[in-house]
Amino acid sequence: MNPGMVKKLQQMQKEMQQAQKELEASIFYGQAGGKTIEVEFNGAKEMQNIKIDTEAFDLPEDIDMLQDTVVAAVNDCMRKIDDETQATMGKFTQGMPGLF
Repeated sequence: MNPGMVKKLQQMQKEMQQAQKELEASIFYGQAGGKTIEVEFNGAKEMQNIKIDTEAFDLPEDIDMLQDTVVAAVNDCMRKIDDETQATMGKFTQGMPGLF
């Protein structure tokens, strides 16, 4: 491999690592049930916060609905993280089969 190509690959690797760090530091939000449940995750998929509108649920009778809504909000946020990760990292891996 020629030295110019090696240098380009090393630069791309540095840029990918920086982009990954920025993604992991980003905050993402998910919601469900008309904002009765809102969750906050960082880009590393670690939950930072959850907000539950207690007025929307008649507990303990609505516990199943509460659990389902939390799951839906978390899944919403995970999709957003995955979409942003794909969009950000995809620019580095375009045309490179088998990567990301």
